[in-house]
Amino acid sequence: MTSRDGIFAGDDPFAIARRWLDEATASEPNDANAMALATVDAEGLPDVRLVLLKEIEADAFVFYTNYESAKAQQLDLAGKAALVLHWKSLRRQIRVRGLVTREDGPQADSYFASRPLQSRIGAWSSPQSRPIASREVLLAEVARQGLKQGLNPSRPPFWGGYRIRPVQIEFWADGAFRLHDRFKWVRKDAENAWQIDRLAP
Repeated sequence: MTSRDGIFAGDDPFAIARRWLDEATASEPNDANAMALATVDAEGLPDVRLVLLKEIEADAFVFYTNYESAKAQQLDLAGKAALVLHWKSLRRQIRVRGLVTREDGPQADSYFASRPLQSRIGAWSSPQSRPIASREVLLAEVARQGLKQGLNPSRPPFWGGYRIRPVQIEFWADGAFRLHDRFKWVRKDAENAWQIDRLAP
């Protein structure tokens, strides 16, 4: 077993990730839960964008989106994704590679219901990733959906979550003279134990 202490201590990588996120929430000026999500399209061309991590579960990272968006189509096609959480205030990052499944049940309903009303109306209104004629057209659709959906809109059938179950997690912290600390956790699948290695910077 690789020796780890300080910010890297612990036998559960998800607990370490939650601890780091809690620290970042107290120090980052905006969106400590922002993560770069990487996918690949049908031609094998990589794609990346920032999304908001909503939960670190006991065995997965969860976020939500429009199922008709480009990212969702790529996730459904490949069933795999990578993400990076990077915090400049802490000089740390977490890299994750894993397998993807949808979260399309009561948990997604509950999260959608917790969002501000205008965000819920926006989810109904935006044909995410597709061309629109103008911002005015989008705002008109927001107004139309606001009247149609009322004050308690249900979750759209085309909107929900994704759960990334890691097969690799890397914890990185900045070091003096570019001699960074890196620990990589690897497993074949969720049923296997983690192997942990310290990596050269």
